[in-house]
Amino acid sequence: MTNTDNDRRIDYVEFGTDDVEAVKAFYAGAFGWTFTDFGPEYTSFEDGRLAGGFTKVDKVTAGGPLVVVFAVDLEAAAEKVRASGGRITVEPFAFPGGRRFHFHDPAGNELAVWSET
Repeated sequence: MTNTDNDRRIDYVEFGTDDVEAVKAFYAGAFGWTFTDFGPEYTSFEDGRLAGGFTKVDKVTAGGPLVVVFAVDLEAAAEKVRASGGRITVEPFAFPGGRRFHFHDPAGNELAVWSET
């Protein structure tokens, strides 16, 4: 792809965290993301399709855009979120086009996971 192909598409997502190592362990365990550290207060992630980062902040502020992760198996994804230290905040529910749940990562960031079935 060229830069023109990527024009006006989300290129990078950045989150705050008060514990860089905790969010790395969580996302590696829950979703298999990989990380590249840029000092003790910043890590970049890749999920195989999108890149982003976590930056050290004093306090994570809830709210803002909701980032949604796709999963083929919603129940398995929810179990991995719990097993990796996340907290389900909205249990799986149906919506037109699929099902999803919301969770908080160890830093308090809220994300969602959706599936077609």
